[in-house]
Amino acid sequence: MLLGEHAVVYGAPALVFPVPRLTVTAGARWSRRGTGAPDEVSFTAPHAPLPSMTGQASDGLRRLTTEFRAAFGVDDGRPVDVRIDAAIPSARGLGSSAACARAVVHALAGLYGHDLTESETFDLVQTAENVAHGRSSGVDARGVGASSPLLFLRGGTRELTIGCHGLLVIADSGVVGRTKDAVDLLREGFQHHEGARERFVDRATRLTEEARSALAEGGPEALGERLTDYHDLLRAAGLSTKRVDALVEAALTAGALGAKITGGGLGGCVVALTRPERAGEVIRQLRASGATRTWTVPLRGCAGHA
Repeated sequence: MLLGEHAVVYGAPALVFPVPRLTVTAGARWSRRGTGAPDEVSFTAPHAPLPSMTGQASDGLRRLTTEFRAAFGVDDGRPVDVRIDAAIPSARGLGSSAACARAVVHALAGLYGHDLTESETFDLVQTAENVAHGRSSGVDARGVGASSPLLFLRGGTRELTIGCHGLLVIADSGVVGRTKDAVDLLREGFQHHEGARERFVDRATRLTEEARSALAEGGPEALGERLTDYHDLLRAAGLSTKRVDALVEAALTAGALGAKITGGGLGGCVVALTRPERAGEVIRQLRASGATRTWTVPLRGCAGHA
């Protein structure tokens, strides 16, 4: 999520970029255990244990499987084993739960021999997302299947026009984000301050639209400023942390054009916009300030990835 966090739930636009290096694959097969309750499904992630595979996220994947079987009339009761291999760090604001759900949908489609439309895939991923996170805007379910940067607005998407050169540097703070806590914190703030929600959504909408224009018109400096402004909006709402703020400041000090937290907040990742020639120094400063790992995404090199 480049811009639009939290406000997207209230109908504001969001800008979403695919990260081709971060992938999830899944495979499904009939269980070899020979026993088990009807409709039993097991999920394993042997190469990258995922905290999100327990609790609500795992419940979401089970609900997804039930909905898949019901939708396609394959409720035959045979137990299924699903194996998930994920390169996306869990609970960092990078869409890992939606990506896992999408991979599982395609694995089940392969097992049962069904060709799915994009609409059917989205609906099934949303089933899991709504269980894992409560009411979901759908932005993650759309974004993890994107082949190009997208503008997301009220459930629909269109491809973004990219007129800027530059690199997005994503830095992992090493701290698990707390999306549900962040959502509850923001909602509580809205309830205690009259007009707070409207002011937040209006400001977020304005920044996102200005960023979209800058992205299309080749204004990297203006785009970077909007990123930092959006971070300030989320920080003022109490959704950042000292470690995340330190990473944002480190990126800016190193010459990044802008930086912000990405995702639900209270931990997770930072995304910084930098010119290619400054990327090495920005990455160095981020790591020196506590980033556990980094990834880069070229603004004009995102299109065409599945």
